[in-house]
Amino acid sequence: MTTSTTSTTSTTGGLRTRRVPTGRLTVRITEIRDEGEPVVFLHGNISDATFWRTTLPLLPGRFRPIAPDLRGFGGTDPLPIDATRGLRDHADDLAALLAALGIDRAHLVGWSMGGGVAMRYLCDHPAAVRSLTLVNPVSPYGFGGTHGPDGTLNSPDGAGSGGGTANPEFVARIAEGDRGEDSSLSPRAVLANCYLKPPWRPEGEDEYVESMLTTRTGDDHYPGDIVASPAWPGVAPGTRGVLNSLSPLHSRLDELHLVHPKPPVLWIRGEDDVIVSDTSMFDLAHLGAIGAVPGWDGTPAQPMVAQTRHVLNRYAAEGGTVREVVVDHAGHAVHLQRPEEFIEALLEVLSA
Repeated sequence: MTTSTTSTTSTTGGLRTRRVPTGRLTVRITEIRDEGEPVVFLHGNISDATFWRTTLPLLPGRFRPIAPDLRGFGGTDPLPIDATRGLRDHADDLAALLAALGIDRAHLVGWSMGGGVAMRYLCDHPAAVRSLTLVNPVSPYGFGGTHGPDGTLNSPDGAGSGGGTANPEFVARIAEGDRGEDSSLSPRAVLANCYLKPPWRPEGEDEYVESMLTTRTGDDHYPGDIVASPAWPGVAPGTRGVLNSLSPLHSRLDELHLVHPKPPVLWIRGEDDVIVSDTSMFDLAHLGAIGAVPGWDGTPAQPMVAQTRHVLNRYAAEGGTVREVVVDHAGHAVHLQRPEEFIEALLEVLSA
């Protein structure tokens, strides 16, 4: 157990942060109040709870919004990530945090990778979830290296997924603390052009860039260790770090439809998301198809949206309630770009 003095810092809009010691690690959380139905907001890769700072104040007083930083991001202890457990390191960290806060049941809201963490937590603790909201979530069959709605592996070794799929210049710019916009691979440019639908830019953009720069880099964090593969595109997942934990070799949620009880699910996504898409600009197979990655052998792009729909359709067929909301003119961070539509849909599932 990592020990730390719990600290509180007041910020704008009534938000405060504190570090909470748990049985696994010390987690920094952002919150507003101590009472109400808990609603836990899980951020995505290359970010921290800052990406929820405009969302938390929108919840009515009967809810208690809590946004933790996942391990390796923000102010949470940067413990290494065991990628062979898929997203279970993060899901187990969440369970430990909720236990430390004395919370038995909570609504979960997961964005991007955070959506994968939320689905993993639901599979492991179904009775502890009041509702599940997925915001442009990573596919239940991981990121990269699969084809078809059922997430069939392109290669037995998971080629096309894992730490080797990250752009090394982007990783270097994060590690160097690049705050500029002189390259399309700077964090600020990725925020503007990939997290959001251009030309919209958020108020307080510098805070989001700083959030991205809290990402720990290296083999134990982002992107993770790199393994060569004989199959195109020549890289396979390793056993450490974030992108390897998202590989379909380690992270699959085939059992989601079997959970009991089944909380209501909201799936909300930006129509113009270029990160989680059936033609993702971050999927090497799609990039190969358009000539951006050399040597493409015809490997099909991962149909990320179709895979999520396949899994949620199975969930509904087994008695679950699922609502899909597609928001026009919004990118990957739909909750930032279209907050009115986002909060309207969220409040509906929170009140179900």
